[in-house]
Amino acid sequence: MTIRYATIGTGWITESFIKGTELSDGKLKLEAVYSRSAEKGSEFAKKFGCDKVYVSLDELAADKTIDAVYIASPNAFHYSQSKAMLIAGKHVICEKPITGTSAELIELNKLAESKGLVYLEALMAMHLPYRNAIKEAILSLGRISHARFDFSQRSSKYDSFKNGNHQNIFDPKMAAGALMDLGVYCVYPCIDLFGEPKEISSWCTRLRTGIDGEGGATFRYDGLSVTLTYSKTGQSALGSEIIGDNGTLVIPSISKLCDARVIYTDKTEKTITDSLEKHELMSCEALDFYRYITEPDRLKAQYENDRHIALSVCRTMETIRKQIGLGFNAKEDKNE
Repeated sequence: MTIRYATIGTGWITESFIKGTELSDGKLKLEAVYSRSAEKGSEFAKKFGCDKVYVSLDELAADKTIDAVYIASPNAFHYSQSKAMLIAGKHVICEKPITGTSAELIELNKLAESKGLVYLEALMAMHLPYRNAIKEAILSLGRISHARFDFSQRSSKYDSFKNGNHQNIFDPKMAAGALMDLGVYCVYPCIDLFGEPKEISSWCTRLRTGIDGEGGATFRYDGLSVTLTYSKTGQSALGSEIIGDNGTLVIPSISKLCDARVIYTDKTEKTITDSLEKHELMSCEALDFYRYITEPDRLKAQYENDRHIALSVCRTMETIRKQIGLGFNAKEDKNE
């Protein structure tokens, strides 16, 4: 069975997703591209041998040949575009953050359920085989005392922003910033590995637009604390780590989980994961999306677990945003 899908968004992440689906042995086929610019959309589609380009979301939604949609537009459009595609009867895989609020996520989850559709957050690490390898390695660490998750990656657009130019990634109206763009990768492993924290303490540094350029949080559990740091204005070379009585699990990239290793207290080391190209990593989430659509009964528990974690992450990020006073619209600002 082939799932024919369309893309919304023409950035590098969409290119990586499409290249990832090309590894699916025909299970997923690019059928159409949406862009607000016909010229840009045509240029993008041509790279992948696709000749169907839409500049109207309504026309895309009405296309009965399209089974599913991959959404990689600016964060502020995720909810409305996902809703439109679900209403049209299409499965949706949407880049993180899947929605801006937990209320929006609950609403769209119910909509997808009512129509028998798959609605999935495209959080790459959740679908990598490396995820299970990481969990198995943690068992060898003994009692976990502390973990530190970092994703600090200086934006290529930061210098332009500092020079006074507008950039979507630093615009609160786009539901952007360090937490939403990078911090989500740090929140996910906390929820996946340790559950929702009992206590959260957060901070951020605001830029001239009011957006968070960098930030962090401490999550507290019984007998365990986890530190999160994330930045769009600075670059970290330290990576992430989970510290136990028997050793430390070092994860250079919390988003890719590549090249992880355990350094035991006796100084011995064990390699846990290897390295893959970005599109190879993204092929894993694409294939899970396909399987959730085509094997709903067999993979129901896995799919429901993904949805449960996504909602927990969304709620946790809402708590962080409230603590740092980060709202993306007038209604949120009033509530906070």
